[in-house]
Amino acid sequence: MKNQQLNKINKIVVNAGVGRLSQQPHFEEKILPELIKNLSLITGQKPMTCRAKKSIAGFKIREGQIVGLKITLRRQRMFYFLEKLIKIIFPRMKDFRGISLKNIDLAGNLSIGLKEQSVFPEINLETLKVDFGLEISIVSNIKNREEAIKLYRLLGIPLKRI
Repeated sequence: MKNQQLNKINKIVVNAGVGRLSQQPHFEEKILPELIKNLSLITGQKPMTCRAKKSIAGFKIREGQIVGLKITLRRQRMFYFLEKLIKIIFPRMKDFRGISLKNIDLAGNLSIGLKEQSVFPEINLETLKVDFGLEISIVSNIKNREEAIKLYRLLGIPLKRI
């Protein structure tokens, strides 16, 4: 890293694995559009579908089958989503006591898993047909874990104390 380079967040990747939902009948007609709509409401951006590269019999996956949805947020949408995550989503989560420092890897990236998307205010619980979890990866340009922890604390991300 150059001396003049600022520590910053490059992107936020939101991923939703489809998992066993893809085995259900009418997945592509009913369930997938609902997942895409909910992720679009949460992030403000349309998700990209991720397909299986090859068939795996043990996981009951066929080549070309949709296995997940992915959204990469950058610039203004990234900061809007991060602010919403810190100020609205984390306080609404049950039994939330902060993010473990184990969620930060050696490259300085923070990974957060949410068990349900119903904590987002954009999701209407009365019309919710499919409940799914999300993985959120915050990618920074920092290549050092300790510097990344400092940056995330300065941004207001609630990390647990050691």
